[in-house]
Amino acid sequence: MAYFHFLLYLFLLILTVSATDQQRQTTFIVRVQNDAKPSIFPTHKHWYDSTLAALSDRSLPSSRIIHTYDTVFHGFSAKLSAVEASRLESAFGVLLVIPEQVRHLHTTRSPEFLGLKTSDSAGLLKESDFGSDLVIGVLDTGIWPERESFNDRGLGPVPVKWKGSCVASGGFPATSCNRKLIGAKYFSAGYESTNGKMNETVEHRSPRDSDGHGTHTASIAAGRYVFPASTLGYARGVAAGMAPKARLAAYKVCWSAGCFDSDILAAFDSAVNDGVDVISLSVGGVVVPYYLDAIAIGAFGASDHGVFVSASAGNGGPGGLTVTNIAPWVTTVGAGAIDRDFPADVKLGNGKLIPGVSVYGGPALAHHRLYPLIYAGNEGGDGYSASLCLEGSLDPNSVRGKIVLCDRGINSRAQKGEVVKKAGGMGMILANGVFDGEGLVADCHVLPATSVGASSGDEIRRYIMSASKSKSPPKATIIFKGTRINVRPAPVVASFSARGPNPESPEILKPDLIAPGLNILAAWPDKVGPSGLASDNRKTEFNILSGTSMACPHVSGLAALLKAAHPGWSPAAIKSALITTAYTLDNRGETMIDESTGNSSTVMDFGAGHVHPQKAMDPGLVYDISSYDYIDFLCNSNYTTKNIQVITRKHADCSRAKKAGHTGNLNFPSMTAVFQLYGKRKMSTHFIRTVTNVGEAKSVYTVSIKPPRGMNVTVEPMKLAFRREGQKLNFLVRVKVVAMKLSAGSSITKSGSIEWSDGKHVVRSPLVVTMQEPL
Repeated sequence: MAYFHFLLYLFLLILTVSATDQQRQTTFIVRVQNDAKPSIFPTHKHWYDSTLAALSDRSLPSSRIIHTYDTVFHGFSAKLSAVEASRLESAFGVLLVIPEQVRHLHTTRSPEFLGLKTSDSAGLLKESDFGSDLVIGVLDTGIWPERESFNDRGLGPVPVKWKGSCVASGGFPATSCNRKLIGAKYFSAGYESTNGKMNETVEHRSPRDSDGHGTHTASIAAGRYVFPASTLGYARGVAAGMAPKARLAAYKVCWSAGCFDSDILAAFDSAVNDGVDVISLSVGGVVVPYYLDAIAIGAFGASDHGVFVSASAGNGGPGGLTVTNIAPWVTTVGAGAIDRDFPADVKLGNGKLIPGVSVYGGPALAHHRLYPLIYAGNEGGDGYSASLCLEGSLDPNSVRGKIVLCDRGINSRAQKGEVVKKAGGMGMILANGVFDGEGLVADCHVLPATSVGASSGDEIRRYIMSASKSKSPPKATIIFKGTRINVRPAPVVASFSARGPNPESPEILKPDLIAPGLNILAAWPDKVGPSGLASDNRKTEFNILSGTSMACPHVSGLAALLKAAHPGWSPAAIKSALITTAYTLDNRGETMIDESTGNSSTVMDFGAGHVHPQKAMDPGLVYDISSYDYIDFLCNSNYTTKNIQVITRKHADCSRAKKAGHTGNLNFPSMTAVFQLYGKRKMSTHFIRTVTNVGEAKSVYTVSIKPPRGMNVTVEPMKLAFRREGQKLNFLVRVKVVAMKLSAGSSITKSGSIEWSDGKHVVRSPLVVTMQEPL
């Protein structure tokens, strides 16, 4: 699968180097050897400029450099033609030239749902002092610093290790920062080199957020306690982030045209140099090999400097192979629902009630009255465009005074409501397509509107069709029921949450885990309406959004709390604690369901399970991983020494690694085996793991094996006796399988677990086995 992705990537790259395109310039990121700078150049930048000047016969500006990098990455980014990029790759000291990707955003009850209660006399919040000395760097769309979520009342001085700054620019004075928001920077050179000078009437040339996404994610990670908080009257209560006293640093890397790799890498470089402890990144793009992936490269450099990196899994679910940000040194977070929703049901003319959800705070439709109901796709013109309620597709003569059923897809959900409103509609019902299934997202609509699942959409269409042929024309109303809490079942895996398996490294289970990401209340800027539409002039201090973008900062904040409680833990140890204590049962005591189908979810949906902060504080054992372990993993993934140096900045000797084992032997907290059948009947593999005791000095752990159905799993030894804290012990897991009859090109995945327990702690690792019949 990884090889296929690589070939596809190369094919796309070759297409860009066609004869007509050879002079067209695009941005490339250039990785150079750490120690290759000739002594005649006073700085690396002088050397880079000279190298670029030698490549081209054309008249050149004094510098073509967009960014230079020297902390998590060694090199620079620049605008180059395909011919220049090809020449540069053979220049002295250059390891690789990487074409830039454009990434996109993966767009207050969650602390209570996660068990983080301020009233507890002990627990993660108290043990970590609410994360007060830790710094979380948020790479996103910037921040709205005036929000109450970012006040610094009661906080001590800025941590002495902090080397960052508050970049002042128009509308963002240096006083925007305080003891809470201790740093703010923006990176736009990559964006502007591709798109031209930004339009400063709609975007801020500063760290200020003109979108809302960055403000939202930052306050989820580390927002202060704010009461009262709500969005248009919904979700009333106390708003709080995961680490309320942690310090924030905002790195604005996302703009109207997206988030550009050259800017993202510059922000990684700056954040690590500034002294952040955690990096939170809620953006993603297509999956490519790690040495061509700027996020994977930046995250490795951060991890190598002791910085924990969490990233969103992506919103491509519920289909398989959709997960992004899949490097093993990144904690990849999918999205789940909490035990709160916002019901807004459809009442049909035949008396049927159809469940839906919405966050609509304007004048409601009358409950006692029914309104004419139409399906936009039936109303003449271009049926397809009208069915999706695209801009300009609706006939006001057909829509005026009616509730309109629109299909989900292409334009934003809130935008469909705007289209209906412009055409004179009274309200909107937004129906999921088959791919979206039954997963519902509550939106802040600009007219009375609600979202319903795919099967409900079909039922409403059937009602419209049958009623249109009868003497009682189709009618409906929408009944808004406000906020409902203690919903069961919860959590559930959000329909949109991206799923495994891992497209690049099938032996590494991704996503790692899930966290709250559906209908999350968090801070919002003044100048952006809650629907995000330009025409929406409503103001709200908080907004309710959904996405793995919202799940990621939950884990970022929790990582800061864990780092504060355990200063000596590495990023891998923190990740291990989160993974091995995650749970898979909902509040009914049953396996979490997949929101898109209503059936039980699997490890490919939730990874190790749903994050459990209180247990993660005291996991008992952790699976630690060093930078050199990751190098061995890359060796066993058949990366070349040059590829590995691009990612890690380190020279790799792969001979030892390949003798030691295979990719599945990375000391990861989960274990995944992939068997290619090729007509074989019996197959086996093994995993070697090392656990570190972070619990009581003298403790004995006994293993409990729950093998995937029909497979034989053994563990040696079956008991681990630790004499002291910090001691490491090894164990071996053997997996034997008997081949199943599969059709060519198909596969089957089964999962189980291995649990180590000392009577107090349960250290659980998912065990996943996939059998594939090649084509």
